[in-house]
Amino acid sequence: MGIVVIDFGGQYAHLIANRIRRLHVYAEIRSPLVDVRELAEADGIILSGGPASVYDENAPAFNEEILHTGKPLLGLCYGHQLICQGFGGRVEPGDVSEFGAAYLDVQKREELFDGLAERELVWMSHRDSVAQLPDGFSVYGATEDCPVAAMGDPVRRIYGLQFHPEVTHSEHGMQMLDNFLTLCGAARDWTMDQYIEQVKERVQKQTAGRKVFLLVSGGVDSSVAFLLLNQALGEDRVLGLHIDNGFMRKGETALVERLMKDSGFHNLQVVDASADFLRALEGVAEPEEKRRLIGEEFLLVRDRALARLELDPEEWLLGQGTLYTDTIESGGTDNAAVIKTHHNRVGVIEELLAEGKVVEPLDQLYKDEARELGEKLGLPHHLVWRHPFPGPGLGVRALCSDGDERISSLETAESEAQEMAEKCGLDLDILPLRSVGVQGDSRTYAHPAVVSGDSDWATLEDLSTELTNSFTSINRVIYLLGPQERPTQGIKKGYLTRDRLDLLREADVIVMDALERHDLLREVTQMPTVLVPLSSDGVQESIVLRPISTDDFMTARFSQLPQAFIDEVRDGLLSLEGIEAVFYDITHKPPGTVEWE
Repeated sequence: MGIVVIDFGGQYAHLIANRIRRLHVYAEIRSPLVDVRELAEADGIILSGGPASVYDENAPAFNEEILHTGKPLLGLCYGHQLICQGFGGRVEPGDVSEFGAAYLDVQKREELFDGLAERELVWMSHRDSVAQLPDGFSVYGATEDCPVAAMGDPVRRIYGLQFHPEVTHSEHGMQMLDNFLTLCGAARDWTMDQYIEQVKERVQKQTAGRKVFLLVSGGVDSSVAFLLLNQALGEDRVLGLHIDNGFMRKGETALVERLMKDSGFHNLQVVDASADFLRALEGVAEPEEKRRLIGEEFLLVRDRALARLELDPEEWLLGQGTLYTDTIESGGTDNAAVIKTHHNRVGVIEELLAEGKVVEPLDQLYKDEARELGEKLGLPHHLVWRHPFPGPGLGVRALCSDGDERISSLETAESEAQEMAEKCGLDLDILPLRSVGVQGDSRTYAHPAVVSGDSDWATLEDLSTELTNSFTSINRVIYLLGPQERPTQGIKKGYLTRDRLDLLREADVIVMDALERHDLLREVTQMPTVLVPLSSDGVQESIVLRPISTDDFMTARFSQLPQAFIDEVRDGLLSLEGIEAVFYDITHKPPGTVEWE
């Protein structure tokens, strides 16, 4: 049976299964209330992280017999704390929260840590900590702020890790998981080829002779889904629809149409619905409301296209290139918190999902797996490796505001944060706007801090981590690139208008063209260019660069790009009429999401 992952709603629950499959072991996700008889054939059990605290009254209900099956058991983050509490230890709120990179001092280089170094780079995301070990357990590793970052009972083969070995940025996390699989004696026989056959059978069974109408953005997810559906059902049962929603990059729709047709996709329709989307978003500033309206408008455009083509809606199911990251960030599993509602998870689509009217062949995969699947299916390499672009497009990269954001309640935090920055020779202000973040598997909607002055990447990274770990009111840190002296800025009123979007399109072209010229498109996984309504005169605005590197998009590091690129892009952006300042996002994920909204 392989490994069973018990899902407590953590952002990385399915990522654990992804990583286990990467090690060629079959993995399944199960509820915390699963009957232990269903675990009889499992080689081992992993307890995921989650947004709750184990000592809270509203902690997820779970079957405590899971802890006593006699099978190898590994708890991660919340799962680590649950093992502690379940076996008689004590969990308490930590004195210091940890979000992001930390160094683990390994005290027992055996079992899970066999073959590893005495000091390992790992990825933390927690507020609670183990305060007292259960009987039979000993400490296997600690960080500066977490005395029990790893614990174990080798006799019962039960282990707990406060950090996340499953994320890319735990440097040797895969070795730790590999060691656990060895302790479990699990068979290494799972392959992507098996998944392809399984998902094709699932799609054929779900459609039962009906056809699929797929929304095709032109990104890797929808392109892979389009090819898979074409192969599973045949082109006569699949129709792709590319919608220009007015939030596309400059020239993007024409490029998508050409790339698709050049790649052999002839069952694709293109619709310009930009005016409809802009009308629906007129005067809307709140991020979740923007995402909801964009998602619902996609369905209205789809319905109009079905009517125009005289297609029977009962005969055509909706297809989507949804990845598991979309599902988990939208709070789409039991016990998971909503980080941001993806356009393919708005209420109307949730209703269609419940009715079995949505086909999502990639919904259990992450970005790296979707790319591997695309290569296996024969999707052209240039489509597989295009930079991801969100369905709402520039609609979530043009921050909006009613012009009345207040930060008066943050004076104490700002004063203390300024003292931290001054120790690094930098100035700091908390900005009068907010962005979305993810900390401890929960959504935050808090203020970015801006720092300015001469510095280096290492100092900026350490300061960003210290600030976001120390202040709940700060979930993101940005660094001033230009002008040399930051203008005194406030928040200005701004919505999703064609003029603002056109300005952002021009800025985006400058950034993406520079990435290509400097041969950085593979080094940088994604490069959101964000328009923010920060202004000194109520007219001009500001740009934030958000380059990140990641494999799975569940965690990400901000990319540290060469100075020649930064100088060229900064100068190009400041030359645009309407842009008065350029910033660089120096926040990892967590605590900042990839997109600002």
